[in-house]
Amino acid sequence: MALPFLLSCNTAVNKIFGPGKTPHEAHADKIENSVEGKQWIAVAESSLLSPQPIRLPYGQHGFFPADKPRAVSLQFAAKRGEHVSIALNPNENVLLYADIFRQDGTVTTHLHSLETDARVLEFNTEETATYILRLQPQLSSSGQYDLTITPSPSLAFPVAGNKARVGSVWGDARDGGSRSHEGIDIFAAKLTPAIAAADGTITSVKDGGLGGKTIHLKVNGRNLSLYYAHLDQQLVEEGQSVQAGDTLGLVGNTGNARTTPAHLHFGIYTYGGAIDPLPFVNKVPATIPVVAAKDLQHRLQLIKPLLLKDKSTIKANTVLLPLAVTSTGYLAELENGTLVEVGFKQVKKV
Repeated sequence: MALPFLLSCNTAVNKIFGPGKTPHEAHADKIENSVEGKQWIAVAESSLLSPQPIRLPYGQHGFFPADKPRAVSLQFAAKRGEHVSIALNPNENVLLYADIFRQDGTVTTHLHSLETDARVLEFNTEETATYILRLQPQLSSSGQYDLTITPSPSLAFPVAGNKARVGSVWGDARDGGSRSHEGIDIFAAKLTPAIAAADGTITSVKDGGLGGKTIHLKVNGRNLSLYYAHLDQQLVEEGQSVQAGDTLGLVGNTGNARTTPAHLHFGIYTYGGAIDPLPFVNKVPATIPVVAAKDLQHRLQLIKPLLLKDKSTIKANTVLLPLAVTSTGYLAELENGTLVEVGFKQVKKV
């Protein structure tokens, strides 16, 4: 049995991962005929309807009690070209199912699943979108876990050394505003190596026009063609196979860059045209916030009324069940199963 596609009259789930069943679905098959199993499946579906928004990079320490079926869904945005790494470290008492979905309005599409014997789920974001990570323990399973979600570039930085810097980005005006910049400019000393940002094949080595000395690199296994322009020297040939990190040429200022400091114009093209390359190569490190050392074994009580994003209010003294702790507060469950975020100073232990 595959999980039902229909979550509600307005929200649907699609599968695009092929004919095989996910670990989550395989477990659902085994328990679907029991009352508890039906509850477990219903919770899995309903959690996707009200995911908790988070911002990347992200970290949390969580706990699933075994008194009833639960699931936690976390919603985050990621840009096309980013590589998302999800590290999940449960203790030996709990078997967790982790699934990634893409959310498009009222349609939620399954993308990836964490294998039951794995601890890391990684994927490249092929489009800028909203994603949901759903975590759910095996029925009647209880235990703690640590979770981190980290974005990083999916390609290597295309200029060698630590001094290269991005000085002009996608969309900047060119020629008095008559056109916009379809790439990024990476400034570096003249003759700095311009390197392959991925494994691939050289499809073009040319000299002339606005780009001066240019190279095109078709990335293996992805709908991406990398464009290197304004080179001082080209050190590869058409048809040549290269690996990430190989030197393709040397940074210069040929073409219409002859009056500017030496730099590499770096672009990325797909079958649909040029796209913003910065998320693919942005080397600014993402620091995961430190998760606070808080106890999840005690219930919490609101000190003051809590105003939610939908403008509804939870009364003071309401008791909450903490399911996770982050760097800034708790993810806690109301009596009706709704998940809310509360700051440390908004609650007290009871």
